[in-house]
Amino acid sequence: MRLINVRTRRTEEFYGKAIPKYAILSHTWGLRETTLQTMQTFGASYKRWPLKLSGLCMQAADDGIDYVWVDTCCINKMDLVELSEAINSMFTWYQKADVCYAYLADVELQSEELEPDKLEPDKLEPEEHATRNWKAFCRSRWFTRGWTLQELLAPDQVKFYDSKWVFIGTKCTLSTKLQVVTGIPRSFILGATPVSEASVAQRFSWAANRETTRVEDMAYCLLGLFNVNMPMIYGEREKAFVRLQREIMNVHRDQSILAW
Repeated sequence: MRLINVRTRRTEEFYGKAIPKYAILSHTWGLRETTLQTMQTFGASYKRWPLKLSGLCMQAADDGIDYVWVDTCCINKMDLVELSEAINSMFTWYQKADVCYAYLADVELQSEELEPDKLEPDKLEPEEHATRNWKAFCRSRWFTRGWTLQELLAPDQVKFYDSKWVFIGTKCTLSTKLQVVTGIPRSFILGATPVSEASVAQRFSWAANRETTRVEDMAYCLLGLFNVNMPMIYGEREKAFVRLQREIMNVHRDQSILAW
């Protein structure tokens, strides 16, 4: 596993039990994302680093964490074997992270943070969330992407930040709001109920309104959610989803997949 040292700003590789405590980033891709190959051009000074990365490293350092993982620059995407291994391992990497920082690049808070949840799901009233911050939060592109589904559910701790790294809240304090936006029951969001206890059809429904840039990734981003593995074949397009369904049927004795 390749990680970024937040103090030296350089990548280091770790294996097995030697992997140190790390923070992991959940984000949506922009037009010019930093890759492993372009990391070396930044140097040690944060002045040349994109705010997404510099803010990530500084936040991790503030939380006493020495290493961070980012999909865009911790995976050598030119190595197809490494890319396939990373995609098949990603759900586990998010599970084992000390904390996941969800960076919402299209949200800028008008005040310090959103109000924490005060109502139980069955008492939720829409007018309670008719604030500018709430609207900006729930409209974030982060809630529409396929990859961020596992990034919400896998980690025990998720902290949300706006585009300037202003703290929004945690998935615990915002769990009722997250249930409204995603349609995922609060117990699954909080980890009180394991994802494995949701039916196959229910898990597919959580991804129904999400999308990915590459057609194949809509299947690949769900591997961890169903605890299955399969090789990456970019160029197969919709066939990837057919392969995913076959793998799920081989592993899960759940007839709800037929209804889906």
